Amino acid sequence: MSWIVVEHLAGGGAVLHELAPGDAAAGGAPDLSRGPTASVQVASDDLAAVVAAREADRPRWVLDEVALRYPPLLAAGVRLDRCHDLRLCHAILRTSASCSDSALATAVPGPWDARHAPEPDAAAESDRQPTLFDDLAPPESSDAAASLGSASSWNFWHGSGARASTVVASSPSGGEGEGGVVPDPLAEPRTPAEGGPADLLAELGAQLEAVAGSEQPGRLRLLLAAESTGALVAAEMAHDGMPWDAAEHDRLLTELLGPRPAPGARPARLEELAAQIRRALDAPALNPDSQPDLLHALRRAGLDVTSTRRSEIAAQQHPAVEPVLAYKKLSRLLSANGWAWLDTWVRDGRFRPDYVVGGVVTGRWATSGGGALQLPAQIRSAVRAEPGWTLVVADASQLEPRVLAAMSADGAMADAARGADLYQALADAGTVSSRKEAKYGMLGAIYGATTGVSAALMPRLTAAYPRAIGLVEAAARAGERGEVVSTWLGRSSPRPGPSWWAAREAASGEGADARDVAEARRRARDWGRFTRNFVVQGTAAEWALCWMAALRRRLRDLPGRPHLVFFLHDEVMVHSPVGVAEQVVEAVRDAAAEAGRLLFGDAPVEFALDVAVVDSYDRAT
Repeated sequence: MSWIVVEHLAGGGAVLHELAPGDAAAGGAPDLSRGPTASVQVASDDLAAVVAAREADRPRWVLDEVALRYPPLLAAGVRLDRCHDLRLCHAILRTSASCSDSALATAVPGPWDARHAPEPDAAAESDRQPTLFDDLAPPESSDAAASLGSASSWNFWHGSGARASTVVASSPSGGEGEGGVVPDPLAEPRTPAEGGPADLLAELGAQLEAVAGSEQPGRLRLLLAAESTGALVAAEMAHDGMPWDAAEHDRLLTELLGPRPAPGARPARLEELAAQIRRALDAPALNPDSQPDLLHALRRAGLDVTSTRRSEIAAQQHPAVEPVLAYKKLSRLLSANGWAWLDTWVRDGRFRPDYVVGGVVTGRWATSGGGALQLPAQIRSAVRAEPGWTLVVADASQLEPRVLAAMSADGAMADAARGADLYQALADAGTVSSRKEAKYGMLGAIYGATTGVSAALMPRLTAAYPRAIGLVEAAARAGERGEVVSTWLGRSSPRPGPSWWAAREAASGEGADARDVAEARRRARDWGRFTRNFVVQGTAAEWALCWMAALRRRLRDLPGRPHLVFFLHDEVMVHSPVGVAEQVVEAVRDAAAEAGRLLFGDAPVEFALDVAVVDSYDRAT
């Protein structure tokens, strides 16, 4: 398999550098010792045609950043089979504990540490996912090789199936992040170091060297391939778009909010609710959109609240509660997915969000606008297949507990994961008394619940599934000590920031008072909750990437061009011609099984799916 490095020139056009194939013992990596075997300069107008012609040989394209370079190719009708995204891969290798002593990981910050920042937009703020805590709520075949690379590169892109602890400890030191909050990787991209433009060939060499010298090169190779394929998928989904019925969306908004108002005016339903709130709170001039004013009015009316959070208000007994909650819900719909959103994001019957691959520290995706990861149930009927087409919607059932079972090699939990409903299986086994208890207990184990039903169930879960619970407990203890933990394939967590270490030092110093000790313990527990979840959620994200990569390859072989149009953590949507829908369903299921084999070999864990073939998204749930 050939590797082609695409160097985009400042004045336009590009130089294609073809690399010599490496020896099989090196796992299929290119031989960089002699430099490119050929370099060809291509004018901007000819680039798409040249890339299309070379794509017939199925090379691995090395791009500085897929999110920047792939969309113009897609617009010209060119699709790439495989690639290596230097910027995404650099970000993984820069912080992976598996190669922490590599030249890449120990170098001073440089141009490759600065991520391209998408243009800001109105929906960006609500779309960001800066921390894991946003999610806290009760809450060996050639086919496998081909999903992320050719069969000839199997050894390079696939690693040992041997199980090992996902918790990687290292000596504590300062770093990015504060307390239990991890910084948003989209908010402030790192500033490039002074100097000339980045050298793509040198960067690729540094990355290949870091992988080859790592503790588990096979796993890191798989992670880099999956991340890069994810970048291709994200760009393709944005290009193809999710089928969207703008007339249906408008009908839904009108039904819920009233007719579209004049610019700057409230819809009729919100105006009615605002009047009810003012009467109930005896505040004729109140603007319910102002959180400080609303909080003041609630407290003046005798409500014992410290914020305008829905949960706090819902716990009160007062005539204002119902209209306030209704107003908040509809106001959120208007701001996040109202008429302005429809005008901005839907064009020619398609919704095209900007996905950000690896936008969350665990490897989960984010979006830089459009709110694709937060589509509310009220508008999902607007997601409609075109005539002659249908939507195949697949959701991985209880993904994170199943991933935990596979990671930990917990036989008893793996047995429970063989059915379609893992939680019910836990209840049927007598581990807990009901499915509800099983769900709360297991999610509590993963997310680190310390009170309530989840905490009460932990002793029983620990006794029944000692390896699974032991894995997340070990991750939590490592985090509490300020150590780094890693996912199954090798993405590592950030370290606590300076204030975390300062609090710890203050609590351990001579004469530390009780407040210092309590604050340090709180920070340690918070970071332990983060690392506990990191290893599971991050590995689940890796499984999902492999699932999409395997599915993408299968869809390419089906007639009529069924294609991925949506991804949400553990859910995918395919827009498919009606005539091949059943083949798509089979492809979705086969891809899920392949993803499990890619990560966990022959681990006896079934990754069950809920699959629906529907005309509109609302009918899938």
